[in-house]
Amino acid sequence: MTFYERIYEAVQQIPRGRVSTYGQIALLAGNPRAARAVGWALHVNPMPGVIPCHRVVNREGRLAPAFAFGGEGEQRRLLEAEGVEFDDDGLVDLAQYGWPGR
Repeated sequence: MTFYERIYEAVQQIPRGRVSTYGQIALLAGNPRAARAVGWALHVNPMPGVIPCHRVVNREGRLAPAFAFGGEGEQRRLLEAEGVEFDDDGLVDLAQYGWPGR
């Protein structure tokens, strides 16, 4: 299995209404120092309706400024539709909505 396949497999485990970070997905995929590679893999997600890349945020709970499937506004809309709330600065509270992993 390739690194990208492991990334996609990990992202598919994130439950509806939860988020994970790029670093956490990198760790789960077997390379904890590859958070940027996770971002690129999600940017070229071959199955956006199946692999929920909108559930991955940065370590501060910030959305992707260049969300590949409709922009930052679309990523927020998708998360809000799942019940994820944002603070006044547009951040997701990782303590409340963060997925603890496997």
